[in-house]
Amino acid sequence: MNQERIYKVLLGPVISEKAAVLADAANQVVFKVTTDASKAEIKAAVEKLFNVSVEQVRTVNVKGKTKRTRTGMGQRNDWKKAYVRLAEGSDINFEAAE
Repeated sequence: MNQERIYKVLLGPVISEKAAVLADAANQVVFKVTTDASKAEIKAAVEKLFNVSVEQVRTVNVKGKTKRTRTGMGQRNDWKKAYVRLAEGSDINFEAAE
């Protein structure tokens, strides 16, 4: 995988209550990724960008919600979420990354 693709695969972390529980209990981090990213690309990008060891990657395709607007019905975009399990002793701290 080329260097440019590594920076484009991960779009950002998913900050939610469920993601916080997973981070504490199962040593997992949740990322929003591009819809065409494979598990191997996600694993390589996380390992390279954060200098951690990844055990497992699980992905979920999230369907966009249908929303009512003033002009009729609209559709939010579909997106992809990746659950990344880190190896023991590895940690990613997003709060201290400022």
